[in-house]
Amino acid sequence: MQRTKVKPKLAVWKFSSCDGCQLSLLDCEDELLAVAGAFEIAYFLEATRAQTRGPYDVSVVEGSIANLHDIERIKKIRAESKALITIGACATSGGIQALRNFGNYEAFVRAVYARPDFIEGLATSTGIADHVKVDYELRGCPVDKRQLLEVLSAFLNKRAPRVAPHSVCVECKLGGAICVMVAHGTPCLGPVTHAGCGALCPRHDRGCYGCFGPAEGANPASLSRHLAQLGLGERELAELYRSFNANAEPFRKEGAAHDNE
Repeated sequence: MQRTKVKPKLAVWKFSSCDGCQLSLLDCEDELLAVAGAFEIAYFLEATRAQTRGPYDVSVVEGSIANLHDIERIKKIRAESKALITIGACATSGGIQALRNFGNYEAFVRAVYARPDFIEGLATSTGIADHVKVDYELRGCPVDKRQLLEVLSAFLNKRAPRVAPHSVCVECKLGGAICVMVAHGTPCLGPVTHAGCGALCPRHDRGCYGCFGPAEGANPASLSRHLAQLGLGERELAELYRSFNANAEPFRKEGAAHDNE
């Protein structure tokens, strides 16, 4: 009698985030049935109410660690997962909510909530890798669905993911886009930002905002010197690095280097 092939279990988890990276998986459309056919979708509340207990072969995690409960939960997920993949700026560097890392958290809570004593959040928002071992990080705000499919395929076939390590500048050149810094003097984080967006902003005559986080071997200090020549002051430079991936180490250090307040 022929045995039925057991599908690897895939779980998709959400922490502090906007759900955009999970939606990137649902946006795969043509490829989604193939994913569902290759994996047993054991846990993915964005898509189904069905829940299967672990252990899981692959866990995909969206969102940052923002409270003590998150820390307990991610440790449990890590213990139940053979491989753990973090997706998006929140899961890899703390996300836009990590801007609170550079301010007075208690003052923020008092200003926003009528009963701040009910709030049990942490003073910082951090990536998943700050708390547990992560097998692969996929950046973006949100992630690129093609890169996400590549990573899932790689883990399914037990090979290394083939995700390009180059910067957005290379994507500009490959797409024939004019460099907005050279042509217009527009501040752009493309030289230090990981590829994956297809150079979306520069192709529309806007500077890169760093949605995909720091590229491998990024040199923000060198870029800052050039941006200063374009007229950016210290405050503007600090704020330039403090957006979607403000807490990613290269951006965090460069932002702090220009924060004189």
